[in-house]
Amino acid sequence: MSFIDFNLPVLLVIVPLLGGVLSVVVGSIVGSRKDLAWGWALAVSWVTLALVIRMLLAVVAAPEGFVVYNLGSWPGPWGIEYRVDHLNAFVLLVVAGIGAATTLYARHSVADEIPDDRHHAFYCVWLLAIAGLLGITVTGDTFNVYVLLEISSLTSYALIAMGKGRDRRALLASLRYLILGTIGASFILVGIGYLLMLTGTLNMADMHERLIALPDFAENRTVLVAFAFLLVGLSVKMALFPLHMWLPGAYTHAPSAVSALLASTATKVGVYMAFRFMYTIFGRHYSIDVLPGHSVLLLCAALAVLVPNLTAIRQTNVKRLLAYSSVGQIGYMVMGFALANEAGMTGSIVHLFNHAAMKGGMFLAVGAVVYRLGRCHVNDFTGLGKRMPWTMGAFSIGGLGLVGFPLTAGFVSKWFLVKGCIEAGLWPLVVVVLIGSLLAVIYTWKLLERIWFTEPPESTADLREAPPTMLISTWALILTSVYFGVHASFTVGMAQKAAAFLLETTQ
Repeated sequence: MSFIDFNLPVLLVIVPLLGGVLSVVVGSIVGSRKDLAWGWALAVSWVTLALVIRMLLAVVAAPEGFVVYNLGSWPGPWGIEYRVDHLNAFVLLVVAGIGAATTLYARHSVADEIPDDRHHAFYCVWLLAIAGLLGITVTGDTFNVYVLLEISSLTSYALIAMGKGRDRRALLASLRYLILGTIGASFILVGIGYLLMLTGTLNMADMHERLIALPDFAENRTVLVAFAFLLVGLSVKMALFPLHMWLPGAYTHAPSAVSALLASTATKVGVYMAFRFMYTIFGRHYSIDVLPGHSVLLLCAALAVLVPNLTAIRQTNVKRLLAYSSVGQIGYMVMGFALANEAGMTGSIVHLFNHAAMKGGMFLAVGAVVYRLGRCHVNDFTGLGKRMPWTMGAFSIGGLGLVGFPLTAGFVSKWFLVKGCIEAGLWPLVVVVLIGSLLAVIYTWKLLERIWFTEPPESTADLREAPPTMLISTWALILTSVYFGVHASFTVGMAQKAAAFLLETTQ
């Protein structure tokens, strides 16, 4: 086994982490040549993606279904253990893939929205954010999760605040996210502290074994309090309704590339953390059968599918519309894993991937409009299909995916979610999924009608298409969502293996 193959799990974190730090060094050497800062970030992000793909192949080939790496050769639970199975390998692919695509996109967008003298700092924070998200996903140590969560959160706050050059409201959005994010992280830390006090370990797998060995596990109040703190903290981080209020402002006022990165990765990693804590640490029996936690999650998920989508219909800013739509899509993901059956969990995991591709591509398309027009109100999209046909074509296909139109990835996700609801005997949730799709039709058609069936104003006569790198990134994500809507064997297969593994090993 080569050095790279042996150390793959930790290299996924070290490469973007060191790349971000060295971005500042590159900036000090090359001075004002901003394209070199972008080129450095692009190289680091694509190397990271290559390592993630290699990691994914290693997990698929592993006889046990997972790969374990012990930092410093200290075996778990004494040392920090990185454990990669089908679930987090799949999420790693989402984070690294979106990171690579949005970094390619960022060249023109960042040059337009961020002052030249801050580009190196921007790409430093950008790569650190990706490193934090990858680290959360790959680690099997609860305190490591918290540390890397803080890295990703602090860098996200900074990235959002960098949008102040175009819109001063980015500072308020960043501050609101900081306050709510800090509260959520504090809840998570307190929950981890209670579990450490009870079990004496921070290793997730070992923590689960020690918890279920407690004679009063199901009635233990400390376990119950820890579960409650973690559930609330994780709900804030994944922006589950009604703890989502930081998200609309953050996505709306952040720089366009940042909006796409966060919308496609940050909340997805939050959902992954909920998966991992509920199933790997507490176990399915405690989380679903003993406590009413799944009932609370199903209620919040149903409300998330309905209320934010209704709010999205009333929005006049397209980025804010997509932000509220994202809250609704998080509802689908939470609904799937709260169902605790294989079909529902498969739908939830697949939707992590599908929504990242669809919504990421749509945010990139909106960013291209911002690049050309300097704004993205609904009225600005009037007749834009005739001025920017490639950009609007990608945006429109992404919108069809959100609706769940056949031959798009969104249809695959909702098919499994509906199947999971039927298997659980929860027919009202089937109705919720269908109503959510109808609401998505309303706000999507609201835009598509303006884009394709109205004449463009004379003021946009000189409007041109987005630059090639922006179009390539946008279409790469949209075509990914279409491809895996037609050929879903890879995404569904990975999701089914992940769901089956969690259900079989975490009773």
